[in-house]
Amino acid sequence: MREFIRHPASVPFQLEQLDGELKHGLSTLNNVSFGGVSCLSSDPVEKGKSVKLRVECINPDFEVTGKAVWCRIKDDLYEIGIEFILSKDKAFLLRMIEQICHIEHYRNEVLQNEHRKLTSEEAAREWIDKYAGEFPTS
Repeated sequence: MREFIRHPASVPFQLEQLDGELKHGLSTLNNVSFGGVSCLSSDPVEKGKSVKLRVECINPDFEVTGKAVWCRIKDDLYEIGIEFILSKDKAFLLRMIEQICHIEHYRNEVLQNEHRKLTSEEAAREWIDKYAGEFPTS
């Protein structure tokens, strides 16, 4: 059984390996939870390596460090599991990231299912009205 609930996501972010060997370009979050993320990247990350994730769609940019816990090939990309290394002050910001991921997922679903093109702000307002009360507090 999972310790943390995984949430679907499709939010772009920057992934950087902290040992300086490899800098990744833009990657995409696949799933996000309070404990970590899985993401898709064009470059692999070796298990145990420290990484920094930077989400730029938040102002100011959100950065968090983590450790690669697994890496496997998925189609022509690498799916990487990253466990967060969180300080207490980052925990609140991480909850905001989870909500942003839900909102972006909602925006994509509306586009696919209803053919309505929402801005991120419009999607946020609709998602908050519909789902914010159900969003887990921990």
